[in-house]
Amino acid sequence: MFIKTYCVKNMSVKIIRTSTVPGSLNNFCKNLLRDLQEQEGYEVVVVSSPGEALYEIKKRESVNVYAVSMERHISPFKDLISLINLIKVFHKEKPVMVHSITPKAGLLSMMGAWIWNVPIRLHTFTGLVFPTANGLKQKILILADKITCACATHIMPEGEGVKNDLLKFKITKKPLKVLGYGNIRGINLERFNPKLPEVINEAGKIRKDGIFTFIFIGRLVRDKGINELVQAFKRLNNEYPHSRLLLVGRKEPNLDPLKSETLIEIESNSAIEAVGPQKDVRPWLLASDAFVFPSYREGFPNVVIEAGAMGLPSIVTGINGSREIIIEGKNGVIIPSKNADALYAKMKAFVKSENEIKILGANARPLIAERYEQSFVRQCLKDYYKEILNSK
Repeated sequence: MFIKTYCVKNMSVKIIRTSTVPGSLNNFCKNLLRDLQEQEGYEVVVVSSPGEALYEIKKRESVNVYAVSMERHISPFKDLISLINLIKVFHKEKPVMVHSITPKAGLLSMMGAWIWNVPIRLHTFTGLVFPTANGLKQKILILADKITCACATHIMPEGEGVKNDLLKFKITKKPLKVLGYGNIRGINLERFNPKLPEVINEAGKIRKDGIFTFIFIGRLVRDKGINELVQAFKRLNNEYPHSRLLLVGRKEPNLDPLKSETLIEIESNSAIEAVGPQKDVRPWLLASDAFVFPSYREGFPNVVIEAGAMGLPSIVTGINGSREIIIEGKNGVIIPSKNADALYAKMKAFVKSENEIKILGANARPLIAERYEQSFVRQCLKDYYKEILNSK
């Protein structure tokens, strides 16, 4: 199914941005696509699955949009239909560049752009699934990424960790371009500012005086380390009753369920507050003392950047992205993944070491500002676009 809206443009270089679901581009490219048109002179077209976010993009960014359904999971027949529909879009729009993000859109967009001989075919790897998979599933995922890279002319991993995994598993021999300090989204420091009165006011309603509050933001699933987090916090809270754990995010019981004992502990422990997804996480971060993110795998987790921008020290696992954002002993600490004992030990150290927490927290925002401020991150992308377009 196609849904097309028209914007009158008079531009010579057309770029098509694709993602599997529109929420990805809506989050990563907020106001960027408008800038690419108004400031850089490109014509931008967006292609993604149908959804409200696609029309939010169209309205906010003033871009043409196509709705092409794409399944996240492997679905040979539906994937073939999606590929054919993407080729139809490329035939009609005749872009100079197709730039994809997310795995399925990357695979299908790069294949379709290669078939239609689009001159520049750029894919961004924001994270890799295969390093933590095994067996047949891992082989299929590796094959899909190899095909994506074979069809692409340019490959942009988000961070050195993703780049190293692509090299380690021999996904491609093509050059891999990491922009800036790795992150492709950046952060708006004017919005993520711990001194904003309205945020301070809302945080005051959440904060509990005399209670040390840890916060996790993300999906409440096994892959995010929630089983280990709840296990570690239960042990901590038994020793330090003046501790609290905020869990901000949605459950996904059908995709990646938590252990039954974890769910029971979340429901029964009054010191654990599962508040669901929140449209504005800033007050929740500001009402907390430390951020904890024990995920098994990531690309480049923006939530760790957001926590740092709000002045929080972090406990993270030594995975891609997190270990690039957090500098051990400067703005947080790094622990092994899937290790509840190590997580408990660091959480206990945070509760006991008020001075250390203050130092780590004081360092957090300046380190984020230096490396991930949004205008810097986006300028890196604009410069890269110019570089590869001028090379053709």
